[in-house]
Amino acid sequence: MPTISSFYGIFILMHLTRKEHNPPHIHAIYGDYEATFYIEDGEIYNGEFPKNGKVLVKEFILKYKNELKEMWDKEVYKKLPPLQ
Repeated sequence: MPTISSFYGIFILMHLTRKEHNPPHIHAIYGDYEATFYIEDGEIYNGEFPKNGKVLVKEFILKYKNELKEMWDKEVYKKLPPLQ
């Protein structure tokens, strides 16, 4: 699973294969925490994540929503800049 971006110790990943299930989502890892987040609204889909980390991941998703949707739809991987 390729890493799309990383910031503040959070790693953002996405499966780029038709075998990955809908709805469109990304995976976030922070230390021992791992969760999936909807691309559509940045809300947590599954897993556990610290509150501050959820806020940052949601901000990242909303900032790069179009790029993430394109990656999901076209199965084309690209790195995205980290949050500053």
